[in-house]
Amino acid sequence: MSDVKPVTRALISVSDKQGIVAFAEKLVAHGVELVSTGGTAGLLAEQGLAVKDVSELTGFPEMMDGRVKTLHPMVHGGLLAVRENAEHQAAMEAHNIVPIDLLVVNLYPFEGTVAGGGDYATCVENIDIGGPAMIRAAAKNHTDVAVLVDSDDYDEVLAALAEGGTGLALRQRLAQKAYARTAAYDAAISNWMAAQLGFDMPPYRAFGGKLNQSLRYGENPHQQAGFYIGDTPRIGVATARQIQGKELSYNNINDTDAAFELVAEFDPSEGAACAIIKHANPCGVARGDSLPQAFQKALTCDPVSAFGGIIAMNQTLDAATAEAITDIFTEVIIAPDADAAAREIIAAKKNLRLLLTGGLPEAHAAGLSVRNVAGGYLVQNRDNGHLAVGDLTCVTKRHPSDQEMADLQFAWRVAKHVKSNAIVYVKDAATVGIGAGQMSRLDSSRIAARKSADAAEASGAAAPLADGSVVASDAFFPFADGLMSAAEAGATAIIQPGGSIRDDEVIAAADAAGLAMVFTGMRHFRH
Repeated sequence: MSDVKPVTRALISVSDKQGIVAFAEKLVAHGVELVSTGGTAGLLAEQGLAVKDVSELTGFPEMMDGRVKTLHPMVHGGLLAVRENAEHQAAMEAHNIVPIDLLVVNLYPFEGTVAGGGDYATCVENIDIGGPAMIRAAAKNHTDVAVLVDSDDYDEVLAALAEGGTGLALRQRLAQKAYARTAAYDAAISNWMAAQLGFDMPPYRAFGGKLNQSLRYGENPHQQAGFYIGDTPRIGVATARQIQGKELSYNNINDTDAAFELVAEFDPSEGAACAIIKHANPCGVARGDSLPQAFQKALTCDPVSAFGGIIAMNQTLDAATAEAITDIFTEVIIAPDADAAAREIIAAKKNLRLLLTGGLPEAHAAGLSVRNVAGGYLVQNRDNGHLAVGDLTCVTKRHPSDQEMADLQFAWRVAKHVKSNAIVYVKDAATVGIGAGQMSRLDSSRIAARKSADAAEASGAAAPLADGSVVASDAFFPFADGLMSAAEAGATAIIQPGGSIRDDEVIAAADAAGLAMVFTGMRHFRH
């Protein structure tokens, strides 16, 4: 027996009406009777289409400001009745229930209302009730009923109708998407309510997203991957326009996000800033009087690792910076914007991806960080911690100079974005050595110092770039050896959280070496 089911009647109830008139016209051309609700029914009638209002089907008017219109056995019986079940058929005949073979619903714009800053009452009124109920009913009965929640699927259904009806495989795919849509919708609502009620970690946590891009593979070629957009996307890689270049890979997206989140730490009003990322770690970060200067300072920190990296900027990409960037092999450039001259220069490198975001993400905004573990998820608030000068405590006899204090703050912002254990040397608002991801903080300090010496050799400098620098540590120094390694590399001031049982020993070592040291009382582990 064929699994193809003809469509004789469709119920259409859409909030986003884009494309619905043309779709409905083609349904009618295939002999489909239209049933619709409220504004959708009015629109279809205005376009000259024969359409039955759902109130004619149910015998009840729309009521309670539209809260009640489709919650009725005449609707749900038509969606849920199993066509080959004799009892179901008898019930339909007894109660004059007509079958509904196709449901077309997109939901009230709850996510858009929240994103647009709607107040509590407005957001609540944009929680759809009848839509999800119908979607779930139709999806459950996908043996007989097709359900459409995405206008991207209109053409595929029309093509099926041209061949006589919808096949089971198509109805199954549509049902899966429908359940995922209602799940994502409920996730958006529950997470919004948790935030409104101040529940950082509610008893149940739901996650939802819409596939934005199918990726060729994940971190490695044997892994499948996709890029999903959440219900509350921040400005960044998820919202960026790709102006040119090859399709982004999983690793490109991950690294580009890391780069843009880091550069967003530096407000454009403070000056131009540039971050160069490789394998999710910065290999150079700098601020300058101009964007070209910021890029060159960032590149100087580790020009070898910058090869094939991701470059992020906090200002509009200009021609001079674009020229400098195209001198080295780069995977991705991300910036708030790019002027016409810069775009023309980048266009000569057809594989170079250029992403423009229209702004910077709010570095201090609240949000969630989620990670898979076996059998569950680790969820935490995103690390949006930041400190002002008044939050820092000097614990040594010597206090930092004004220049040292400015560099200490810069180094601390960068260290937040370096994999732990993190050691960051900074001089004149530019990183001059970065040690990342080592099991020992001492090893990270040594690697950062070595990077500084290598960069000096590459640039022809007479001394390691870390000479006269400051150093940031993302967590406390458990022993004085890590601090002394930084001093031997040329650092004159240190910023670290403090809190070790050996703080007194570390402070004494700093005083003996003539170093200035400030405690933050906050750490920035990044695993």
